[in-house]
Amino acid sequence: MTKTLHHRACHLCEAICGLSIEVGRDDDGRSRILSIKGDPLDPFSRGHVCPKAVALQDIQDDPDRLRQPHKRVGEQWQAIDWEEAFALAADRLWAVQQAHGRNAVAVYQGNPSVHNYGLMTHSNYFLGLLKTRNRFSATSVDQLPQHLTSHLLYGHGLLLPIPDIDHTDFMLILGGNPLASNGSIMTVPDVEKRLKALRARGGRLVVVDPRRSETAAMADQHLFVRPGGDAALLCALLNTLFTEGLARGSHLPVNGLQQLREAIAPFSAEAMSAHCGIGAAQIRQLARDFAAADKAVCYGRMGVSTQVFGTLCHWLVQVINLVSGNLDREGGALCTEPAVDLVASTAGGHFNAWQSRVSGLPEYGGELPVAALAEEILTPGEGQVRALVTVAGNPVLSTPNGRQLDQALADLDFMLSIDLYINETTRHADLILPSTSALENDHYDSTFNLLAVRNVTRFNRAILAKPEGALHDWEIFVGLAQAFARRAGVELRPTLAPSRMIDHALRSGRYGEASDWNLSLATLEQHPHGLDLGPLRANLGRRLATASNAVEVAPQLLLDDLQRLARQAPPAPGELLLIGRRHVRSNNSWMHNFHRLVKGKPRHQLLMHPQDLRQRHLQDGQRVRISSRTGILEVEVQACEDMMPGVVSLPHGFGHARLGVHLRVAQAQAGVSANDLTDERLRDPISGNAALNGVPVQIEAA
Repeated sequence: MTKTLHHRACHLCEAICGLSIEVGRDDDGRSRILSIKGDPLDPFSRGHVCPKAVALQDIQDDPDRLRQPHKRVGEQWQAIDWEEAFALAADRLWAVQQAHGRNAVAVYQGNPSVHNYGLMTHSNYFLGLLKTRNRFSATSVDQLPQHLTSHLLYGHGLLLPIPDIDHTDFMLILGGNPLASNGSIMTVPDVEKRLKALRARGGRLVVVDPRRSETAAMADQHLFVRPGGDAALLCALLNTLFTEGLARGSHLPVNGLQQLREAIAPFSAEAMSAHCGIGAAQIRQLARDFAAADKAVCYGRMGVSTQVFGTLCHWLVQVINLVSGNLDREGGALCTEPAVDLVASTAGGHFNAWQSRVSGLPEYGGELPVAALAEEILTPGEGQVRALVTVAGNPVLSTPNGRQLDQALADLDFMLSIDLYINETTRHADLILPSTSALENDHYDSTFNLLAVRNVTRFNRAILAKPEGALHDWEIFVGLAQAFARRAGVELRPTLAPSRMIDHALRSGRYGEASDWNLSLATLEQHPHGLDLGPLRANLGRRLATASNAVEVAPQLLLDDLQRLARQAPPAPGELLLIGRRHVRSNNSWMHNFHRLVKGKPRHQLLMHPQDLRQRHLQDGQRVRISSRTGILEVEVQACEDMMPGVVSLPHGFGHARLGVHLRVAQAQAGVSANDLTDERLRDPISGNAALNGVPVQIEAA
C-alpha cells in the first residue's frame, strides 16, 4: 500500500479547522482514508480538531449515503441516470408553475449550503430560473436577526462585527456556547485555548445563559437569565451606561444617539430585573465592569437570535458595543476584511419588499421566514405552494412545528431534494439528487472567512477522486438549469467552474494583484496549510453602506419594538420554558448517522432542575410527557443542576424514528425532535425569525 499526506480544512462547522489527512492506495488502486488529524501548521486552527472532523471518514464510507439519483416509485426508490433525473425535475416543476404560477414552487436551502462552495456559487444558477418569491432557508431559524440588524444600522446585512477574542479584556456572551459550537457567527477554531488565554492575560469572561453550559462552566461569572429576558437585561445594561455616565464617544459617525437615550430611559435595572431574572444590583455591576475594561466586547448568539425579541437583542448588543466605545475597535467588535469579500461584491440587500401570502411575514434578502412554509403549503388559494425544492436541508427537524411541516410535505404535487440521504424531510421527495462527498470536491470558504476572528484564507483541493458517474453539487445545478431552460424555452447565461470564480475574486480583491500579497488560486495552492492575512483592524467607518454614511443607531422599527418589551408580562408562577442545546459532536440535524459521534452516553434527554422535578413529583430518569401548543412528546428526563429553575432543555436535531428514513445509526439513537414542540406562531415579529427558545411547555409523568 502506498500512502500520501494531504492538507485541507474541515467545513462541517464554522471553525474551519486545518486537517492532515493520510490516504492509502491499495494494490488494486482503491483509495481509502487512513487517518484524520489536526494540522499543527495551519496558522488559524493551530492543530485543533474536533470529533466532527474525524467523522469526515464516516460520511465518505457511510453505506446509507446515496451515490446516484433516485426517484420514488410507489413506496420504493429506483436508481436512475442523471439525464433522466434532470428531465424529470424540469418537466414536473415547469408543469406546476404553468398550472399554478411561479410562486407555486418553493425553495428551502439548509445549513450545509454554506459549507460547500459549489452550493454557494451555483445554486442560484438553477433556483433563480424558478423566479419564485417563496424562498426559505435555515437563516430564519438561526441568524436572521443579526443580518437584519446590520442591514438597518450599517446598510449591509453582511457587515457583521466579530468579537476580537484574541485581544479583548472582557468578553460578555449571551446565549452562546462556543465550546460546543466552535463559534457561531464567529469563526474561532481552538476557542477553548483562546478563552483561557483571555483569562491568563487578566481578562474576564462572563456568560449569560439559562443553562450552565460548557462555556459558562469555564467563565469567571455565569448569570442565569430567563429565556426571552435577554432584551430586558441588555436594555438595563445600556440604561446603566447612560445614567451612570459610563458611555464613551465613538470615532464612527452616528445618527440617532439622542433618540436612543430617550427611548432607553424607562428601562432601568430595577424595572427590568423581574423580566430577566437577574438582580438589579448584579445588572448595574455588570455594566460597570464592562465599561471599566480597557477593551470589551458583547456577543450574542443562538439563544438571543431564536426568541421573540431576537432583532431587539442583536440591536442592543451592537448598541452596547458602540456606546461603550468598543465597536470597530481592537479588542472589541470588528468587521473582517477577507480575501473574497462578499460585502464588497454584493448589494446591501432589502427588507419587507414583499410578504408571505398567509401571515404577511416580511422577506429579507429575497427570502421569507421559514416559519411560514407549512402554512403556505396547507392553505388553499391563489399562490398555494404545490411543489418544493430542498437543498441540503432537513426542515422537518430544523423548523418550528416540524410535525405540521412533515404532514404538509405529504400533500405536495412534486418534491425535489438535492441531498446525500433519505432523511426525515427527503423521504417525502419524488426525486433525490446526491452530490459528491466533502472529500471528493474542492472548497474555498467564502462564508466563514467573512466571520473569522482573524483574516485568513486557504483553498482545498479534493482529497479523493470523483467517482465515475458522480457529479459535484455545482454540476447538478448546471444540469438542472440546462434542463429547465430547455423546457421553458429560455437562454442560459454562461457560467464558470467554482474554482475559476474564486480565482477571479482573489485576484480582484484587496489582497489580489494590486497588493503585495498578489493572491490567486495558484498562490493558495502553494500554501496548503493556509495563509494568515493578519488580525482584524478597524474598517467599519469607510465601509458603511447606509444612505447617510453613518451608523443609524435608532431605527424607528426597533424603537417601536421597545414598547412591546415594556408591555411584556413578568413570568407566571410555575411556568416552564423550553430551550435547545448543542453538543460538540453534533452539527444541527445532520451528524447523527455516524457511530463515533453518537457513541457513549445518550445526549437526547430532557434536562430539568431537581427543584422542578420535586414540585411535579417526578424522578431522575423517569419517562415524562412534555407538551406545548403544537404537540406532545414522551422522553426520559435527567435531573440537572446546571439548568435554571423553571427552564428545561431538549437538544436540536433528533427525532429519527419516522418511517421511511434510511439512517440506520441515527435511528438506533432516535430521540425526539424538539421542533415537534416549538411553535410556528411564536416568532420575532420584526424579522419573522422562529422563536425556538422560551417555548411554554407542561411536563407530567408519562
